[in-house]
Amino acid sequence: MNKSELIEATAKAADISKAAAERALSSMIEAVVKAVSKGDTVTLVGFGTFKSAKRAARTGKNPKTGEPLKIAATTVPKFSAGAGFKAAVAGKKAAAKKK
Repeated sequence: MNKSELIEATAKAADISKAAAERALSSMIEAVVKAVSKGDTVTLVGFGTFKSAKRAARTGKNPKTGEPLKIAATTVPKFSAGAGFKAAVAGKKAAAKKK
């Protein structure tokens, strides 16, 4: 599923126009990107967590020549799927919460 198919499915499920669904999806993506780029964590309960992670500097290898090369440290986005999402993908019912 690509972005336009997701917009179409969202519009149909929420009974809104495709334009409204596109604005909602774009603003949600923008908000997540902005928060994670500032170092914040975005948690959508049952779906997953978006956060930034630091990747240490390391030594790689040039695949063409085999020579070692330095790869600089960087910060990358990271997504961890939530329990409900994992259960849905595995075809299981989500575990009930303990009282």
